[in-house]
Amino acid sequence: MPKKEINQISTVVHSDSFECTITVDVAVFGFQEGNLKVLLVKRAIEPFKDFWMLPGGIMKGNQSVEEAKNDVLFQLTGLDHIHAEQVRVYSKIDRHPVKRVVTVTFYALIKPENHPVIAKNYISDVKWYTIDEVPQLGFDHNLIIEDALVKLRDNLRDHLILGELLPKKFTLKELQDLYESILGESLDRRNFRKKMLQLDLISPTGEKKIGVKGGPELFQMK
Repeated sequence: MPKKEINQISTVVHSDSFECTITVDVAVFGFQEGNLKVLLVKRAIEPFKDFWMLPGGIMKGNQSVEEAKNDVLFQLTGLDHIHAEQVRVYSKIDRHPVKRVVTVTFYALIKPENHPVIAKNYISDVKWYTIDEVPQLGFDHNLIIEDALVKLRDNLRDHLILGELLPKKFTLKELQDLYESILGESLDRRNFRKKMLQLDLISPTGEKKIGVKGGPELFQMK
């Protein structure tokens, strides 16, 4: 190809390029007092100062998206091995009022009582909200939570990666309560038990739960 044509192509590509910030946001879900909850942080800086939103951060130049996600979770919980599922990418031009931002989102599942969370950096407060009490959030984070819930619900139909939402040994009622909280609907007890055993994702431990009437059988993930 002639040098002149190469230069023309290079000029076109350069004129269409733009600077873009890549961020990571994580919908951290927890199960507490029979309710599915999501962890929100209050933003201490503009834009959207004093708005609640999902925890997140900017991907550094020497990081992958996965590493940036791990940083976000580590800053919140002090743990660096929390399983998280990628949800989707958000790239609308007007989703940030100041600059162009593309965000990769994940959801993670933790047990709130196991991980006291800390407000620092640009965060003035941290709080767990039940799903049906989530306020109007900054940016497009309400949409991100909705999409993360859809992803979580879809995953329940295929495999059980429930993080820390349940203890290692649990009853079928505890598992059903969690399913109902995530799905937002009531499930028939007999059909639920049958389905869980057919999916072959859980196995009996041979133990009974102590201190509960009837001593229900305890199960564990396979």
